[in-house]
Formats: sequence, C-alpha cells, structure tokens
Amino acid sequence: MQRREFSQHIASGLLASTGLGLGAAAQAQGGPLPGTDYYKLDKPAPVDTPAGKIELLEFFWYSCPHCNSFEPTFEAWSKRAPKDVVIKRMPVAFRPDFEPQQRLYFALDAMGLVDKLHAKVFYAVHVERNRLATPEAIFDWVAKQGVDKAKFADQFNAFSVAGKVKRAVQLQEAYRVEGVPSLGVAGRFYTDGSIAKSMDRALQVADFLIGEVRKGR
Repeated sequence: MQRREFSQHIASGLLASTGLGLGAAAQAQGGPLPGTDYYKLDKPAPVDTPAGKIELLEFFWYSCPHCNSFEPTFEAWSKRAPKDVVIKRMPVAFRPDFEPQQRLYFALDAMGLVDKLHAKVFYAVHVERNRLATPEAIFDWVAKQGVDKAKFADQFNAFSVAGKVKRAVQLQEAYRVEGVPSLGVAGRFYTDGSIAKSMDRALQVADFLIGEVRKGR
C-alpha cells in the first residue's frame, strides 16, 4: 500500500495488489539487482542491534489490507530466519492519526503481548471492522482480550512508548518508506512489494540482502 494511496483508501477504498513476475534483467543476472529489486540507502539508517547481528525491520500499519494479508507469511518467515537476524516490526505513521495504532503496538510489546495479540489486532480491524483508531476504542478492545485496561493505558501513554513512536517515525523517514508492508535491512537496504513485484519476492530479496551483509558487502 503506497503512501499516496492512503487518502484514496479513506475516500474510496483500495484496488487489490497484483503480484508480478521477476524482471527480465533480474532473471538474466540470476539474483536481485539494486534499483530493480531493492534500493541501497544513500545515507545509512540507524540500527539498534548488537555487533554480529543483522537488523531486519518490517514496516506496517494495522489498517493496511496488504499488511493484513502479508502478516501470516511474514510470521512464518520470521520463525525460520537465521539466528543472527534480529527482526523488528515497525508501525508507520504517514499521517498523525496513525499514532494510536503505533502506540497500540508498542504498548503490546512492552507488556509482552505481541505474540498473543498482534494477529488479533489485524483480525479486529479487517474482519470485525473495528477501526481501533482512537485510544478509547483501543482500550476497550484490549480489555475484551483479558488485558488489564488501566495497566495497558499506562503503557500506552508512557514516555517510553512515546519515544518508540518517535524512533519509528525517524526510521520510516531514514528508509524513505513509501508504502507498507515493506522491509529494511541492516540500515542499508530497502525493498517492498512495489519494487520487488510482490511481497513473496521481497522476502526473497531480503534473504539475499541478509546474505550480502553477512559477507561484509
């Protein structure tokens, strides 16, 4: 879902994304190509992982239908990722009204509830049609999941969560994220379904880039 589509999404809905085959140039080279399947950042983005680890960021938005469709695939890929890869989900904010859902994710993370509730948030938004667009709606929904409402609200409004929201926006800008879902690798590379022609292909590109980083390239 591209940044320019968000206003259209609110007004009139989205067209379904279409997966395309590999470009002829990439096929001829036998692997992903810079500028064709991924971009190398002009200025490295900040990373927050120990030495010897490779950071992979998934940029997403809970209300994005493509992120919802991609989530099971990304979750399965994450579980089989190499041990030296540190995977972090990063909720985006293309508009100020995205922030409540950013805080939702980071509050769940702070309370150790991502594994339990992350997929359920997508289900609530896209199947149950609960927009979860305001703090009040989020607090009510979380309470229905058996989470202490007051404790969650404290986390949601915490200074630490505000700092993570700010960091997420900084990373979004550093990677020049233009759509979600999308992937950032090691503070150096960016790919998404538009560039790689599908998110399945984007994961293949990410695997390739992880290998390149591991080789020191």
